[in-house]
Amino acid sequence: MPREVNRVADADEPAPTRGSVVVPVESTPTLRATVTHLVESAADGEFSSIHFVVFATWRRDDPDIADRETSIDRLLERVSTWAEADLADVDGADVDDVEVVTAVVGADEYLFGADDYVRELSAYADEHGAETVVLDPEYTPVGNTTLLQPLEFALSSTDLAVRKAPVTRPSRGERLRKEATGIRFAATFGLSLAFYLALGDPLYWFDLASGVASAAIVAITLSRISLDADPSLSRTPVRLLRGAVYVPVLLFEILKSNLVVARVILDPRLPIDPTLNRIRVIVGSGLPVTTLANSITLTPGTLTVRARDGNLYVHSLIPWAREGLFDGSLERWTRFVFYGREAARLPTPRERDDIGIFQGPDATEEYPGARSDGGTRGEDDPVADGSADDDDAGGVTTE
Repeated sequence: MPREVNRVADADEPAPTRGSVVVPVESTPTLRATVTHLVESAADGEFSSIHFVVFATWRRDDPDIADRETSIDRLLERVSTWAEADLADVDGADVDDVEVVTAVVGADEYLFGADDYVRELSAYADEHGAETVVLDPEYTPVGNTTLLQPLEFALSSTDLAVRKAPVTRPSRGERLRKEATGIRFAATFGLSLAFYLALGDPLYWFDLASGVASAAIVAITLSRISLDADPSLSRTPVRLLRGAVYVPVLLFEILKSNLVVARVILDPRLPIDPTLNRIRVIVGSGLPVTTLANSITLTPGTLTVRARDGNLYVHSLIPWAREGLFDGSLERWTRFVFYGREAARLPTPRERDDIGIFQGPDATEEYPGARSDGGTRGEDDPVADGSADDDDAGGVTTE
């Protein structure tokens, strides 16, 4: 007898008080085996309720939102069908009352890092009385993009029991080279030609000819390894236009910082207060966080030394540069370039209280790489107790 499967979780329904499990899902080669493992665990009496959840990957201003919603609906429908079929094939009374729920989480939030995904997953688990999270071994909440911090590691800081489904992974080698496409070739060629002409004279025939030749060589040799996916025809032009707006803003910030730093250096009465600082940024991983980190480094008075777990570790030379970093102007502009005006309105690091100072009289938290012996800890060393001295700054490790 087929079991009823809830396609969408109903928040008004009473949540099971025990024996519930949350399973974040994405289309992976091991998803089918993971569903079967969960049903078998429920048949053994381990779980009374299985919640398959998908993180929303769209934005409200996303032109492809309808296609993304349809894709997620189809994924959840497929998972529900698999679970229903597996439950029907299991004999025994233990599965008669097993509830299977599917839901979309994070649709009203901007989810940029592992901590954001864990926050949404923990809130859903608390709401539905789940104490366990089972992960598909091939699962990542953002498709083919690797999170700055693994989801399993971020979940270890919660009260949830976390384990991976013991399913067989497909054996395959990771390919550095991607499939060749015309869009990828054209994008690499166009960017290379634009950069070449920006350094030369676009009105001089020799620069034009040599630029086309150089860009063609770069596109032929690097187009299959320089881009992870084809540029979106609907998003890339808009992002390029926003980037064109951002360039003069960045140049103005560089000029302003140059003048302020030069004045401080030339006037011995003005303070120089070098500190290492932390800001948690919500710009995403990959190109957006790289753009922000490089923008900060290009601005005199600040230097990005590391990006880890959604945080940027930035060295500032003077208090003015540190305060500007906390005000988050460059972070807002980076969100504008990649996600639009709505994302740019999100609170700044200072407004979110996602900032930290590691050195000096204004220090607010301990440096995560400091050890009491004055060195730096390794990946497996605990953080030393007490406050770190100014000279204890070392390499930043996972928090």
